[in-house]
Formats: sequence, C-alpha cells, structure tokens
Amino acid sequence: MLLYCHGGKKGGRAKNKIKFFRGKKGLTLEYVAYVSKTSISYLCQLENGNKTNPSLKIMEGIAKALEETINEVFF
Repeated sequence: MLLYCHGGKKGGRAKNKIKFFRGKKGLTLEYVAYVSKTSISYLCQLENGNKTNPSLKIMEGIAKALEETINEVFF
C-alpha cells in the first residue's frame, strides 16, 4: 500500500527538499520513514512544512535514506 502526503501550511512552503528528492528517486514514504527510523506521519508533516526543526538525528536519517547530504535536503 502506498501512502501519500496531502496538505501543508496555507500560503507556506516546506523549507526542506524531502519531497523533491523522494519523488526524484522514486522512494516511498514508507521506505524513507523505515530507513530514517521516523514515523510516516512525522515525515509527511516535515514534507508539507507542518513540522519544522527536526533533530539532527532525524535529519541524518532522512538524508541517509535519500542518499543526500543534510545540507542538500534541509538547507
């Protein structure tokens, strides 16, 4: 079963590129959440800009799952 994130802040944009890299590489939310050891729900909220300021540990895990650097994904 594939899950999708919907929504986001009205008038706002996520300040990270999780969704961009995930889509570019054809990765599922489930895969990135599993590899980064975070929940699908939290990952989705980060993608949509509903959550900000993830911990360094979370950023490292997500960057690893996306095979990118923390700077590329979050800054």
